[in-house]
Amino acid sequence: MDEPVFVIPLWADLIAVGLGGIQGALFASGFRGERRLDLLGVAIIGIVMGMGGGLIRDLLLNVAPTTLQSNWYLLTAAGAALFGMLLAGLFQRLNAVIVGLDALVIGLFGAFGTSKALVLGLPIVPAVFVGVCAAVGGGILRDVIMGLPVAILHVSSLYAAAAGIGCLVLATAEQLGASVVVAAVIGIVVTTVIRLLAVIFDISLPEQRALYRRKVAVETSTIPIVKP
Repeated sequence: MDEPVFVIPLWADLIAVGLGGIQGALFASGFRGERRLDLLGVAIIGIVMGMGGGLIRDLLLNVAPTTLQSNWYLLTAAGAALFGMLLAGLFQRLNAVIVGLDALVIGLFGAFGTSKALVLGLPIVPAVFVGVCAAVGGGILRDVIMGLPVAILHVSSLYAAAAGIGCLVLATAEQLGASVVVAAVIGIVVTTVIRLLAVIFDISLPEQRALYRRKVAVETSTIPIVKP
């Protein structure tokens, strides 16, 4: 029996790759001092951001990496990185554009990863996991290559959490009978909106130490204080 085949439209996949490439180049271009990168370094980070999510997705699904089956993926990522480098000064002044790109890229890669996993027959929970890994994979590779702390492991504005919620909504909608395309669009919108709201209103998950301090406060509040 043939395995199910899931094909992400080339134009949609290239949009995600291109936006990821621009985002990566903008990130790398912003470093100064000893951490500044040359043109090749910025291009590599842009390519990693553009193609990393798709590569991680397909490796987890044990299928041939789609981004290596066509010339267009690498060309698009490289071209987008070059575009991001050339216009880095302009984009850096348009912070809202950078935040919007970041949210949209997370939504696209998360939706594509979860959709592909569902069509290939994975249950909801593993499918959501694949989607989240695809959404944050490029950022993880970027941080590792640049020797930076991995962003999703630290207090931030609902980066992986936004992807997780969007992917879960997508998977639930698909299980309730929505087509994969419609469910993917819903997932992208949910992820993007949550990420944007988290950045605008500075919403993040509780810091681990804050939870510990709260636990200690609750425990010590129950200790009776004997007044002389």
